[in-house]
Amino acid sequence: MNRNEKINAEVIAVFPNKVKISVDDLEDFQLAEEKLKVGSYLRIADNDNAVLIAIIENFNIEVGINHDGTPNRKYILEANPLGIIRNGKFERGGDTLAIPPKKVEPAFKEEIQKIFEESLEDDKKFSFATLSSDKSISVPVDGDKFFNKHIAIVGSTGSGKSHSVAKILQKTIDEKKGDYQGLNNSHIVVFDIHSEYHAAFPEANFIDINNLVLPYWLLNSDELQELFLDTEGNDHRQRNVLKEAIVNNRKRNFKGDSLLKEKIHFDSPLFFDINEILTYIKNRNNEKKDKSNAIPYTTADGQSHLFDTTNSEELFVELVNYTGSSATGTNNGNLINFVDRLENKINDKRLTFLFGDASKKISFEETLSQLLGYREETKSNITILDLSGVPFDVLSITVSLISRILFEFGYNYKKLRAKNDEDETFNNDVPVLLVYEEAHKYVPNNGLAKYRASKESIERIAKEGRKYGVSLMLASQRPSEISETIFSQCNNFLSLRLTNPADQNYVKRLLPDTLGSIVDKMPVLKAGECLLIGDAVILPSIVQIEPCEPKPSSNDIPYLQLWKEEWHTLDMEAIRKVWER
Repeated sequence: MNRNEKINAEVIAVFPNKVKISVDDLEDFQLAEEKLKVGSYLRIADNDNAVLIAIIENFNIEVGINHDGTPNRKYILEANPLGIIRNGKFERGGDTLAIPPKKVEPAFKEEIQKIFEESLEDDKKFSFATLSSDKSISVPVDGDKFFNKHIAIVGSTGSGKSHSVAKILQKTIDEKKGDYQGLNNSHIVVFDIHSEYHAAFPEANFIDINNLVLPYWLLNSDELQELFLDTEGNDHRQRNVLKEAIVNNRKRNFKGDSLLKEKIHFDSPLFFDINEILTYIKNRNNEKKDKSNAIPYTTADGQSHLFDTTNSEELFVELVNYTGSSATGTNNGNLINFVDRLENKINDKRLTFLFGDASKKISFEETLSQLLGYREETKSNITILDLSGVPFDVLSITVSLISRILFEFGYNYKKLRAKNDEDETFNNDVPVLLVYEEAHKYVPNNGLAKYRASKESIERIAKEGRKYGVSLMLASQRPSEISETIFSQCNNFLSLRLTNPADQNYVKRLLPDTLGSIVDKMPVLKAGECLLIGDAVILPSIVQIEPCEPKPSSNDIPYLQLWKEEWHTLDMEAIRKVWER
């Protein structure tokens, strides 16, 4: 049977972003293709021998009466124009549709393949999904645009979000140009707060609370204040004393040129001794003034000194005895809450990764090598930062510090490359992808002070990172709770099933209006099925993410099956030991 023999459909209305089609007999219309549904593709021929490709948004049934009184029905399809196939090539946009168009029929499979598989150069194709309506059709994206323009992956619990992230990253580290052996040049850092991704990347550079070492002295002023001060209390004296202590201690430990020493400030990425800071602030808390407004104190060797904010090294090394006669003083105990907070942080065993001896000794080079997988003993394309053991009250600061270090790596590496070669075409020849799993937990859409540092660090990457070879992938089950500044900078979206109306509406607001009702499918998508859209995608499409192997450890717990089993015993002592670490 000829493909067009029984097809009886025509365009009955053309709008700027929609085409309305009347079909006499849907069964006949479907003969040429498998069953049509919302999301299926149509071809509409016009008078210029070009073919408009459109995607079905919805359909209605109109019931009428024939001249002989018998009932009839027509099917009204509404389709969103996607682009034109002209001279064998697909072009985005549907504004060249002639009036009236000649013919409407389901799109040929080879035409859909041509759109997805022939619209990109082979060396730019990056594939991790197939068309949901036809699994035999691969849906590649432009790999350069996909990773360069920031990515958002959203979906409710159980929608397949972690598997989608894992699949994309697995494909990334497997990509190679040529037949060389060993690692490719991909560099990925995953912020994993639920211990999911180590199972999917057993060979990764795995860092958790037991082997993570971060130099506290690289914390910037905002992070230091958030960590050590009651930021909601707005205590300016505490801020001033902290700044004074750290700046002076950086100078005290600086071994370089004296002219550079004078330029040291609160944010200088130079070493300071946190224990000396504690001693200094204890001394400032105890200080008193006498009637002449001087602050004399006596050190252990019996020497008397006057306090000087620019040169009081003794206050860093020992607790001194104030000899002032006045009972009231500049501080005189009003820094006690500050001292307690600082002391608790330094002595908290859970924060050994940040304030332990190793944090004092680790160099800047060792820190970068640790985070980027450049350790001498083992190099890796992907670094899994398992932050599940990091206390929640310092999670934001930990993420902020790591993010900022990696951003400034890109920034300074670009400067170095430009200095070495003014004609260098790439800003960064080792671009880095930062993957923020459950991003709403440390860059929420609110103004709380405790999230200020991480929001500023990640927002800066979102706005400027592309210039320096540092890009983002945000993954979240609550997109409406993510900083809108960060989310709006994403140019590529994978939206899996979203059931929360607030999240659905939030995502819809950020997607192009031309998508029409295709976005309304978000609540009914199957596991692993998603709406794929963005600068890197030829067409906005409903796709099925390919299975990943090995899988992340994010499978649902089979409650009923486990509950049916015989009673399990527990080693409470072993649990306690793990708990106390």
